[in-house]
Amino acid sequence: MLKLIKEFELHADVTVDQFCGPFGTRILSKVTSGQFVGNRLKGDIVGASGDWALIGRDGFVRPDVRLTFRTVDAALIYVQFFGVAKLTPTIRDILGLSADTPTSLGAEFIFVHPRMETGDKRYSWVNRTMFIGEGRLLPGPRAEYQVYRVDQS
Repeated sequence: MLKLIKEFELHADVTVDQFCGPFGTRILSKVTSGQFVGNRLKGDIVGASGDWALIGRDGFVRPDVRLTFRTVDAALIYVQFFGVAKLTPTIRDILGLSADTPTSLGAEFIFVHPRMETGDKRYSWVNRTMFIGEGRLLPGPRAEYQVYRVDQS
């Protein structure tokens, strides 16, 4: 039986720029700062990090996020995640930088599946671990995620 174990919380402050493309509207977001906090993983988002999300004609956003984590003990971990989010009026407002109301975990349809890789032996377990997360958006804009690892019981 599979179970989900909370691994960390992630939040990222972003700047948003939008443009249209042949497959829908591409939302380019640069991560300006962020942190991740958990029992085994803790640190800051550093370096070139952002989201190349696509709003499809079906009313769903497909995040394409790439981040660099620097742990508190100086390990670097590359993180990439894809997912799906329903483009609700609240999310549309936040992406347009005009909202004052955050979304709530569980109230919005925002799911991701992060993949991590590192050459640091202390964190080599992330290279072979499956993760899944649930997110929300806040004015600012800011993205927040609860990330879980998939484990076998």
